[in-house]
Amino acid sequence: MKYIWSALSLLLLMACGTKQNGSRGKENISEKITITAQDVKMSMDYMASDELGGRATGSEGIEKAAVYIENYFKKNGIKPYFETYRDSFKIGEIDGYNVVGMIEGTDDTLKNEFIILGGHYDHIGKGKTVEGDSIANGANDDASGTIAAMEFGRYFSKSKSNKRSILITLYDAEEMGLKGSAHLAARLKEAGLNVYTMLNFEMIGVPRAEDKSLAYMSGYNRSNLAPTLNKYAGEEIVGFFPKAKEFQLFYRSDNFPFFKELNVPAHAISTFDFTNFEYYHHVDDEADKMDYDHMANFINKMIPALKGMMNSSTKEVVLNEE
Repeated sequence: MKYIWSALSLLLLMACGTKQNGSRGKENISEKITITAQDVKMSMDYMASDELGGRATGSEGIEKAAVYIENYFKKNGIKPYFETYRDSFKIGEIDGYNVVGMIEGTDDTLKNEFIILGGHYDHIGKGKTVEGDSIANGANDDASGTIAAMEFGRYFSKSKSNKRSILITLYDAEEMGLKGSAHLAARLKEAGLNVYTMLNFEMIGVPRAEDKSLAYMSGYNRSNLAPTLNKYAGEEIVGFFPKAKEFQLFYRSDNFPFFKELNVPAHAISTFDFTNFEYYHHVDDEADKMDYDHMANFINKMIPALKGMMNSSTKEVVLNEE
């Protein structure tokens, strides 16, 4: 009889060990997901290629970019938020398409609150010809921010580590006056979506000087978002850029329509500070000029910052009184 009990005890110990190891494996899955420079470069090589013709709104090239993003979402388990991935709108006779994916939160209550991550995937199409090249491929502006948002989507879709729900929103017609983000923000307001915060990634393809923070945020003093992100990152990854107000950056990027429509903390985060890249709206804004190690580093450092905000028990990010 004692041998039977010994065998049963051994089986129980093995079962408990397996269960614990399984739980541990589940808890640590997010630790095994790292965004690499090669991951980023693979998307950039297509998004900023001549095949897409500069991604002007209404062009064949931006349609190809939209399809690429949709396929990326499908491959990585990011579901459509609407009936399809497309949020369609018109600018006169021109058709525009935002691409919108969703990662549902894991908490039964907090999943009803949404964090929006985005970037604009359109560009200007053609630019002033330089050495026979007239295609403005927009690698930094804003294939870089678009790819960052896509990689965040892949990470959270695979890791299942977000208690709040996430919308990954890639905007068309930013270059025509924030038309795509304005359309989506109004649509989400009409639907009554419970939006907590919105972060727009705008030109993160090149690093700042070593004595500067990794990135900066427009409208820095309008909310406590930057210090909250830095708290969860364990370092200052989002700093203050003195010229942001002078350049009116808060109003010039896709964060602004969300602030205007939804009255929530909505900011653009960038590593381009007008001193570290000379090819803004230029045909030489090319994939081979991007710093992929920097981009991967930025994305990986942002992940714990975003995760902390997504999983906090309360809405700790709030608007400041102006």
